[in-house]
Amino acid sequence: MEQIETFISQLQNAFYNSTDFVAREIDWPSEPFAVICYYSSLVNKKDVQEQLDVVKFQAVQKGAKWPDSISSSQEEFNLKDAIKYVCAGETLIILLNKNQVVRLNLPDIAHRTPDEPVNELIIRGSHEGLVENFDTNMALIRKRLHIPELVVRQKTIGKNTNTKLHYLYIANKVKKETILEMERRINAIDAEEVYSAGLVGDYLEDSIYSPFPQLLNTERPDRVVANLVEGKVVVLTDISPTAFIAPVTFFSFYQSPDDYNSRVLVGSFYRIVRLLSFFTAIFLPAIYIAVISFHFEVLPLELSQRVKMDVSQIPYRPIIEALILEIIIELIREASIRLPQSLVQTIGIVGGLVVGDVIVSAGLVSNMMVIVVALTAISSFVVPSNELSTSVRILRFPFMFISALFGFFGILIGILTLFIHLLNLKSINQPYFSPVVPFEPSEFKKIFFRVPYYKANVQVTSFQPKGHEEKK
Repeated sequence: MEQIETFISQLQNAFYNSTDFVAREIDWPSEPFAVICYYSSLVNKKDVQEQLDVVKFQAVQKGAKWPDSISSSQEEFNLKDAIKYVCAGETLIILLNKNQVVRLNLPDIAHRTPDEPVNELIIRGSHEGLVENFDTNMALIRKRLHIPELVVRQKTIGKNTNTKLHYLYIANKVKKETILEMERRINAIDAEEVYSAGLVGDYLEDSIYSPFPQLLNTERPDRVVANLVEGKVVVLTDISPTAFIAPVTFFSFYQSPDDYNSRVLVGSFYRIVRLLSFFTAIFLPAIYIAVISFHFEVLPLELSQRVKMDVSQIPYRPIIEALILEIIIELIREASIRLPQSLVQTIGIVGGLVVGDVIVSAGLVSNMMVIVVALTAISSFVVPSNELSTSVRILRFPFMFISALFGFFGILIGILTLFIHLLNLKSINQPYFSPVVPFEPSEFKKIFFRVPYYKANVQVTSFQPKGHEEKK
């Protein structure tokens, strides 16, 4: 009795006497000293007791031998390994005299239901979302892909957290060099703790200081499947519902599941609208500042007179106007994210009143600047990817400054610099600006148009079914 109490005390010390760690003596056939241990926060006590009764019954039936159902769990007891197993959600039965352990894998880790992600809402199509549980996520993916070519690989990262990372691909679709490069980057992850999906993304991206994301983030299983069948690699962790998809191009971020759930013309129209929003979100404030500061002559006479009257009432330059409004818009956006859902509408109303009426009446900004910044903000929210939407909002600030200094010439230099950067950017060593550079004519049209799933046949000249005339 003293021996088993000492052993339980050693176990408790090994787990720093945590209140959710359970270690107690149990009865085991033909074994005088047996201890069960687990984290109560990671398992269901009822499931543990039921499985324990089954294991004991099978052991009795086989003459106190290891039951067949758990033969694979029989191994020599080692305290270091036991700590790792318990921390992973396993239940251990330790037989002291034999120095052996039975592992029962009965984790009951809390996670959300697969509801639709709030940051990727769509009108038509699936309304399921990934969660913080790999088995659930794989069930959602395999439900859509009934093929053995869907390969799943696992790696443990983080010396202290032992985070499970999985990467998926379809064997007969993906390029071999893409898999090799992805595996090289995953193996290069050398961190003590991995508690954020963003840390994984930093290791996988080609250029972490670029304003453009080189990994497509999504929480939608249908979007994951659509990219898998295109030959891409998907990376998942057990700590986040976010899936990383690579390699991707710049134009991948402007595609939405709604494009393919809608009719061809509708999907193509809204894809073009999104692409146009990129130019509006980045260049519209810069163009307005350049016109007001240097190039009034490009405006029609009637409009230029009205704009001059409006601007003449403002005591400072247009760049200051734009900065005031842009900062207010960003503050409202950030506040709407951080505040409780019940207060979001209030913030929207207050922000609308401040930006739309009071700030103009106070003479801080002109009416035209309010229109320009509002249109710019709306355009930046059209992007289906939150990462690229954030990048677009950041990029318009340097364009605003360079247009205030050099007018249209500054904007032209900025555009040239921007496109040179896009042409040199890569995602898992694949061209980021493909199919524009390198130019691929067959793929280029897919940037703007949603291609039909099949080519429609020519409609017959009569709606009468075949053989109708013969029956007459």
